[in-house]
Amino acid sequence: MISYILDSVLRFLLCTTILIFFIALASCSDYPSVTSVYETPEVDTKGDAADDPAIWTNLDSPNNSLIFGTDKRAGVYVYDLKGSKVGYTALGEINNIDLRIIESETYIVGSNRTDQTIDLWIVKNEDLKVGASDKNFSLNQSPSLSESTDVNVYGICAGFDKEFGLIFFATEDEGPSIEMWNYRNGSMQRLLTFDNGGESEGCVYDDEHRTLFISEEETNGVLKAYDLMAYPDLSNYKVVDSREGNIGGDPEGVALYKTSSVAGYIILSSQGDSKFNLYRRQAPYQYIGSFMITDSDRLFREYVDGVSETDGIDAVNFSFNSTFDSGLLVVQDDKNDCDNCDEKRQNFKYIDFKDVEQVLNLTTF
Repeated sequence: MISYILDSVLRFLLCTTILIFFIALASCSDYPSVTSVYETPEVDTKGDAADDPAIWTNLDSPNNSLIFGTDKRAGVYVYDLKGSKVGYTALGEINNIDLRIIESETYIVGSNRTDQTIDLWIVKNEDLKVGASDKNFSLNQSPSLSESTDVNVYGICAGFDKEFGLIFFATEDEGPSIEMWNYRNGSMQRLLTFDNGGESEGCVYDDEHRTLFISEEETNGVLKAYDLMAYPDLSNYKVVDSREGNIGGDPEGVALYKTSSVAGYIILSSQGDSKFNLYRRQAPYQYIGSFMITDSDRLFREYVDGVSETDGIDAVNFSFNSTFDSGLLVVQDDKNDCDNCDEKRQNFKYIDFKDVEQVLNLTTF
């Protein structure tokens, strides 16, 4: 009799567990999911601190590439392709970061909210290569150039334009202004200030198409595209997507994944529903689909928790190594959850872009 009761209880528990599993699976089935391969250590600052990554590609030794990541309350970290910390510099409130590699040098730009400046580091590629190989590289305490902004600086992105050369776009915290700057002949100058309609942070510049993508959060919740061919009148823009479409809550980080000089995808962090939207890189920027980043399976790879409410993102299509042979997507995670960590601190997650290609069937696009 006792064995019969135990057997019944076990059957009930097993059936209940299976039922819960399928209910949970069904609740997450609206969007396909991928998992992270690696993650960085948590940043030292508690609360909302980690924000924006930028990927530096080592063309001579791709496996020794670097990822820069901001602690927007303290400074800038540097990581290797397995998420290990290789350097850190206390620089104050560097909110966003971006870079461009031009010939033998890399130009790294940050939005400095401590000093209300645009900070630019000009680093020789050879120095980055040596630092990456030695697992020991940090930004200099003093940038190569620093210029004051006329706005409460927030986000920033870089580009290389055929007319204006190396350019930067700085967004305004709690305001609609966007400043356009360029670097030429050893100095930075502001070229233009225009109105994006509301507070914006995330942006990315498409060098080949001369197009600036800006995520406007708060009031309107839209992703906009500006054609720089219309300079200096940037009053006209294309709305790529909005909360009335595929964006949940605030649109945040924006990145490009290029499949050729003209084709590829725009990636947007849809922060309010913790998913990532993909659009065609070419106008009219057709929405392709969305995916989420969930917990990895402890049985098959090192456990990395899922991702929620992401701020900054970056992506590069390059064969870095056997793990990231189709490119790399790096995203900020609002709440890191692991066995031996402080859940009040944030970090960055690394995703193999091949997984994104598979779950969204991108070979058809």
